[in-house]
Amino acid sequence: MNKNYGCDPYENLANAIVEQAAKDYLSALKRLKKNPANRMAMDEAMRLEKFFHSGWYGILTNVDPDYLIRKLREKVAA
Repeated sequence: MNKNYGCDPYENLANAIVEQAAKDYLSALKRLKKNPANRMAMDEAMRLEKFFHSGWYGILTNVDPDYLIRKLREKVAA
């Protein structure tokens, strides 16, 4: 499946990294919803939140990390 984000391969890579991190965070949140004592899911969610607030994330995208985290949490809560 080819998701055409634009012509710049570096931008495509940056988008893919952020998209995968968001999918991984969503997965961790869903596992936590099923089992709040799941330590591995909690560790993964915390690691990804740290990534979302990192300088590296800021280089990859202009999407506000708190907005992204809030939207993903809302998706799981719904």
